[in-house]
Parts: sequence; C-alpha cells; structure tokens
Amino acid sequence: MITLLIVVHLIVSILLIVAVLLQSGKGSSMANVFGGGGMETVFGAETPAIMNRITTVLAILFMINCILLTTVSFKYSGGSVIQREVQKGSIPQSEEPLRQVPTTPSTNVPPAQNK
Repeated sequence: MITLLIVVHLIVSILLIVAVLLQSGKGSSMANVFGGGGMETVFGAETPAIMNRITTVLAILFMINCILLTTVSFKYSGGSVIQREVQKGSIPQSEEPLRQVPTTPSTNVPPAQNK
C-alpha cells in the first residue's frame, strides 16, 4: 500500500513540475523590462485554461497524496519515534518531575535606597 502511494506521489510530483514549467508567466517577456507590459493583454498571451486546470488537479492530487502518505506511514510505524525509544529504555526517564519556573516576576524586590 505504502509503495503504491510513493510511486503515485513520484509520478504526480514529476507531472506537476512539468505542468508548472510549461506555463508561461504573465509578465515574462522582454517588453516588460522597458515598460511595455501592457501589450501582452492586447494580444492575449495568457496561459491556456486547460493548463491551469491540469496544474490545479495535479496540485490537489499532490496534497491528498501527501496526507495519505502521512497517515498510512504513521499507522505502519506504530506511533511516535520518541515513544518507542522511551519504551525500549534507551532514553532514561527522570525520577523527579521538572520544577516549575514562576511565570510572574517576584514582588519581594527590596526598595531602592535614597542618597
């Protein structure tokens, strides 16, 4: 199961990279360097709608696959790494609880001496 999800994740990642790189930017021409950026909208140099949809669908698949990989790998691993190490005994647990540090300043400040 996890191997299939990793393979799907790699394929979706590569396709998403290709889809993003195939799109041309809205202000990427040399005319924009010299202040002629308004000409692109006249000639309709926008990214085609199909590329926008492909990128959106691939991005959604990427996010869903990331969430699935996280939940599945957590179930297979059996929980937290720290909890497993504590149960093994390789991380010693202290016998006494941690001391609480006061969060408010002390009000027992000696008064200033007047000279």
